[in-house]
Amino acid sequence: MNGSEVHLIFPQYRKLSNDKSFYKILSEKEFEEIQIVGSSVITTKTTATKYPEIVRVKDMLECIAPFESITEVRFNSQIKK
Repeated sequence: MNGSEVHLIFPQYRKLSNDKSFYKILSEKEFEEIQIVGSSVITTKTTATKYPEIVRVKDMLECIAPFESITEVRFNSQIKK
């Protein structure tokens, strides 16, 4: 292992900057998403198998805009809406 490797602890939590999607990242290739659409809440689970999905998870983990880090409490509060 070289000194630049980072080992993440999962799950990690992220959201979109517009507060319309919230993510629980379970691994480098799997995440749960809560989408807020009007007054509806839609939950999905995704396993990244295609390159664009894998890059999306990488961007989420690195908090590249529009993704922002959030707490587990913030993520779970979206489930209760």
